[in-house]
Amino acid sequence: QVQLVESGGGSVQAGGSLRLSCAGSGFSSSNRCMGWFRQAPGKEREGVATISARTGRIYYEDSVKGRFTISHDSAKNTMYLEMNSLKPEDTGMYYCAAGPGAAFWQTCSSSGDEYNYWGQGTQVTVSS
Repeated sequence: QVQLVESGGGSVQAGGSLRLSCAGSGFSSSNRCMGWFRQAPGKEREGVATISARTGRIYYEDSVKGRFTISHDSAKNTMYLEMNSLKPEDTGMYYCAAGPGAAFWQTCSSSGDEYNYWGQGTQVTVSS
């Protein structure tokens, strides 16, 4: 079975940084799409960033461009989300997800409906 284990969440002040990790087991992510999603209380889940582990194509939600960096380490089968200049509106539960690989000319989907496997979630809280 596929298992995704997240870590790195916590509470920080505005302007601070966090690094989330998502360790995969029971599969290889080398030919998959992987992504980070978040959900704040009372709001719908949104795609934050996605990456094709095979091609390296990356998507960022507009509000995190220039502040967040998604990456994948194939040797460790682990995905990361480096979050800098955090804002209170970044607060939410962050989820790691994995899905079918995208074609080399495509960016991985930002819709959670396209992903098969999900981590347990890690809470990120940014205070003002």
